[in-house]
Amino acid sequence: MTTTPTPAGSRQPPLTTLFEAGLDAPICLTWELTYACNLACGHCLSSSGRRDPRELTTVQAKSVIDELEAMQVFYVNIGGGEPTVRPDFWELLDYATAHHVGVKFSTNGVRITPYAARRIAADDHVDVQVSLDGATAEVNDALRGPGSYATAVRALHRLADAGMRGVKLSVVCTRHNISQVDDFKALADRYGAQLRLTRLRPSGRGAGVWDDLRPTADQQRRLYAWLLDHGDSVLTGDSFFHLSALGRSLPGLNLCGAGRVVCLIDPVGDVYACPFAIHDDFLAGNVRGAGGFAGVWRTSELFRRLRAPQSGGACGSCGFYDSCKGGCMAAKFFTGLPLDGPDPECVRGFGEELLARRPADRGGLPRPSGDHSRPVLVPLTRRPSAAPMSACDESPVSGFRP
Repeated sequence: MTTTPTPAGSRQPPLTTLFEAGLDAPICLTWELTYACNLACGHCLSSSGRRDPRELTTVQAKSVIDELEAMQVFYVNIGGGEPTVRPDFWELLDYATAHHVGVKFSTNGVRITPYAARRIAADDHVDVQVSLDGATAEVNDALRGPGSYATAVRALHRLADAGMRGVKLSVVCTRHNISQVDDFKALADRYGAQLRLTRLRPSGRGAGVWDDLRPTADQQRRLYAWLLDHGDSVLTGDSFFHLSALGRSLPGLNLCGAGRVVCLIDPVGDVYACPFAIHDDFLAGNVRGAGGFAGVWRTSELFRRLRAPQSGGACGSCGFYDSCKGGCMAAKFFTGLPLDGPDPECVRGFGEELLARRPADRGGLPRPSGDHSRPVLVPLTRRPSAAPMSACDESPVSGFRP
């Protein structure tokens, strides 16, 4: 850790204080192996769809894993795109676990065959989360694409049949599915899975739909109460620490870990402070550099600034600042709000006041770096009968039928 050792006999500082100052290695990191994806979800945080021809080779990816092992990183969150469509996905997964780096990977389920499910279930160092954003096909497929609900549920069924326990059912909370949280919990329980709820961020393609999809203030309050009641059995990844200003703190660290305990490696090796802040302002370096990933993590000027003591800015005088810490950096940045100001979804209403001052056309707002979307996106309204998206020649899964 980068903090000064505590003298003998003195009181140990809170864990969050140590984490705010940064660690010598991330507790975990998110690694997007590829931008290729068979879906085109309207809220995709990485604007995925087409593969980037510059993505790290197998040898380069294994070199990153070697570094993570040397740094004693606990585990890596593998995402994308759809990571399983990368031809060397299973090779890299096996390499990571053989080198003491646990793997948690996210999938829409398209390549979770019965064989793949048995393979995952047989490895104690592999965890998998299946993405689903509606407890019914009508709600889910309107956002993720026709047939995506059936694909995800089939994957859950196959993993359960293979004896896999502890699968995560990953849900991004929107105003269309907040009312379904009990249904999501029941679905997870049915397959021996654990529900994981995450916050909708205005990142990637999500930047363009955030205003229309974000939960209402009343839904946020109801979600907060639900999380307090189910905190021991539902994961959130600290997504909702901004809601802690409503009263009791939610389970978890309740702080922004960007550049402190987490970061992102994208398919071409760029390292960003946060998985939700893919923008040049939060680019810390590239793993292909002379110092590799460790050099970026330990010497990046951006990370040093993020680990410095924070004053709280405009939120510093708020009586709830110690609970919410000003909220999410990425959410503020992509909605055009100052980083030292309130979260756009501040439960005290201060974010809404600033959002109301934005230009009606949203001109001048920061745009996420890179867009790998295919030309046709799924509709954002509830139209489950919409025609399927045409195959894209640039997608490695074009024509694939599970």
